[in-house]
This record gives sequence, structure tokens and C-alpha cells, in this order.
Amino acid sequence: MATGPRYKVPFRRRREGRTNYHLRLRLLLSKQDRVVVRKSTRNMQIQLVAPTLDGDLTRSAAISTELAKYGYTGPTGNTTAAYLTGLLFGLKSLKNGYEEGILDIGLQASSPGSRVYAALKGVIDAGFEVPCDSDVFPSEERIRGEHVAEYREGSDLPEQFEATKEKIFAEFN
Repeated sequence: MATGPRYKVPFRRRREGRTNYHLRLRLLLSKQDRVVVRKSTRNMQIQLVAPTLDGDLTRSAAISTELAKYGYTGPTGNTTAAYLTGLLFGLKSLKNGYEEGILDIGLQASSPGSRVYAALKGVIDAGFEVPCDSDVFPSEERIRGEHVAEYREGSDLPEQFEATKEKIFAEFN
């Protein structure tokens, strides 16, 4: 490791690979609320975060484990759950009076058709405004879970998707 008076130690979160400060600065300078999408192997988490001088404020949030309240019993770490979580987040945010934001995916790789963009499609389908290109969204068959139903016989993921989607819309409309 380099030492000496001219060596500058990177910020801790940069060393840990948790924050890209150049991207974060650009997002903060826009002064718009951020739609923060984070994924793990089991869940999707979406938050509406507003920058303030005292720190970031979370205005609205949804996590894929909340889908159980709407009758969804499938896995919560797939594309279908990501879309439904985005839909739930968008409707919650609109109900709380927030209408727009910009996407913040952090250090996640931007891959067209990924779960991050499935969640974004759910947010946009709810009526929340986020600028993006529609070419990055996954196909409707993937969102509904038809590829899983073909692979696993007896899978009711497409039916569960439609039922959960109707229940989410029924609660917020």
C-alpha cells in the first residue's frame, strides 16, 4: 500500500465498493427525488429519497415481502415480484402526493431486461413519472412469469401475478 504525505486514502464507502461518489453527486445536483432500487437474491426494495441539507429523507418505500399481504406466495426475488413491488411502490407514492423522480440503481450493473428494470416498469405502470427508455424493460411474458410456468409444470405464477396485481390496484383505486 502506498504511503507518504501525498497519498490520499479513498472514502470508506468507496473502498468497500458501496458508493460511486461521482454518480451520487450528479444525482444530488439534479435536486430531484430519487427512486432508489436495490436488489438482493431474495428481495427487491424501492424507496423514494429526497436530498436535503441535513441528509436524505425517505418519503415512500416498498419491499417485496409486502406482497404477501396481497396474496402473492411466489418467490420474492424474481422478475415478477420486482414488477409487483414497483407497482406497489408507485401507487403508494402517488397516494402520498409524490409524482416524479429519477432512477438510482447504485452500483448495480445496468442490464436491459433485469429485475431493476422490471421494478421500474411497475413504477411507471402505476403512473409515477421516471424518465427512461422503454427498450430496457423485460418482456411481458417474463414479467408475468410465463417462462417459469413453461419450465415448472404446475406453476401458477402467471395466475398469481394477475390476482396480486388486481388486489394492489383495488386497494389504491
